Amino acid sequence: MKKIKRIGILTSGGDCAGLNAVLSSVVAAAEKKGWEIYGIHNGTEGITETPHSYEVLTLKDFSDSPWPRLSGSYLGSLNKGLRIESLEEVSKRFAQGVKDLGLDAIIVVGGDGSMNIVSNMSKGAKVRMIGIPKTVDNDTPITESSVGFQTAVEYCTTSIDSLELTARSHNRAMVIEVMGRDAGHLAIHSAISGQADVCLIPEIPYSIDGIINKLQEIKARGRNHAIIVVSEGCKTEDGKSVSNRQNMVGEKVYGGISEYLCGEITKRYPAMQFRSVTLGHLQRSGVPAARDRLLAYLFGVHAVELLEKGEDKRMVVWKDGKISSVKLSEVVKTGTTLVNPKGKYVHTAKALGIYVGEI
Repeated sequence: MKKIKRIGILTSGGDCAGLNAVLSSVVAAAEKKGWEIYGIHNGTEGITETPHSYEVLTLKDFSDSPWPRLSGSYLGSLNKGLRIESLEEVSKRFAQGVKDLGLDAIIVVGGDGSMNIVSNMSKGAKVRMIGIPKTVDNDTPITESSVGFQTAVEYCTTSIDSLELTARSHNRAMVIEVMGRDAGHLAIHSAISGQADVCLIPEIPYSIDGIINKLQEIKARGRNHAIIVVSEGCKTEDGKSVSNRQNMVGEKVYGGISEYLCGEITKRYPAMQFRSVTLGHLQRSGVPAARDRLLAYLFGVHAVELLEKGEDKRMVVWKDGKISSVKLSEVVKTGTTLVNPKGKYVHTAKALGIYVGEI
């Protein structure tokens, strides 16, 4: 087994709170082992593009700065996919970049998509790789928690609390759209925490009449306002996509479901006023929650220890209250983790009287 002297670390995909805490923990753990740490700028672009963009990281960069307490990524990230050019072509440049920088191993902080892409690149580059999961969507396979999710839940819950007050003041129903893509974890966690009246997620079909029935039930109790939380990946009542927009590499751009719901419910139930609010990228920002920082530190140290043991192509996970790792091939095979319609969160929401769809 080749002895490690220099490792690279990069953040890939959409940013989230806690990334800088991950960087800090990796640097601290690796520096103690005498390793040199190259922070790669802007995801894989720092390696695949020339001149290569990186900086040598030391503990001083983080211990004497506020970065571990800040959201965003100190190194910058990349979230534009690879459809513009082939994976084979990018992988060749990635391998050359790894050689140019003299990297013995690389740590990738990203979601399941980033893990899959960089894992394939690493095979050709003959460099060891360890993944650390992060996402506000919490849909990364196998791990029960990913860095960034708890901060997003806290923000969404605080937003629900604040919007409930203005809804109460004006006798309105607020339709709050949260992130999550095709998974409803963020929506249902924040809806339960914020005591919402309705929570719509992509995994469970709903009906406009079902929502109206819930609103009528609320009014019958003497309350003239309501909170509706909807995940951005939800479709229309008849299963059609709300948005047909795509980004620069042809990936679906989510958004617009809250406005659709406001319009459709108003047509059939004019007895209440409706307003839509899209929380957007604010869910990715803010001061990282303590839970996300703790997870970041645990994940970062464990990733370094895995490399020291000679492990390769694995992702750090949190499962059953313990930290461990799984093969990246298993992560890719498992695919995106969705909300279980028969699981504890949906069961709890229903028990609390939240309308979660036709289930």
